[in-house]
Amino acid sequence: MKMPSPPEMSSELETTACVRELLQSASTLTLATVDDSGRPHATPLFFFPRQDLTLCWLSDAGSGHSIHLRARPQVSVAIYPAVERWEQIRGVQMEGDVREVIDARERRAILAGYRRRFGLGAALAAAIAQATLYVFRPSWIRYLDNSRGFGYKAELMLRS
Repeated sequence: MKMPSPPEMSSELETTACVRELLQSASTLTLATVDDSGRPHATPLFFFPRQDLTLCWLSDAGSGHSIHLRARPQVSVAIYPAVERWEQIRGVQMEGDVREVIDARERRAILAGYRRRFGLGAALAAAIAQATLYVFRPSWIRYLDNSRGFGYKAELMLRS
């Protein structure tokens, strides 16, 4: 079967809008880190996207990926919905760096959005208070959308 060729790349504004929409519609990312011996490690995490395309999540400070982040904050992220056919594949791949949120005001603001997004009430308040909050700042984003043609992709460079 001959695959259709991908169309022209979209504009940066269109790509950014598509990425924002996908981030708002998804709930889980796959975080790729590297351990001390260079072995890759992938972790699924709930995330909260912000308007500037940064992504926020909560994790236990003792988890493997959190330990990796302290030593090597450069990571990759993938976000995509589950689909049944190749024509429906759509997602983002990102590279960038992660930092722990230590400023109390910033933490409160991010957690308010995180709680709203996932409907987290008092039941998880103690766990959230103990968790480490991270912010991922992408430097590169690739948007994929096979509904536009097999292999369609558009890339954004956000900082050097």
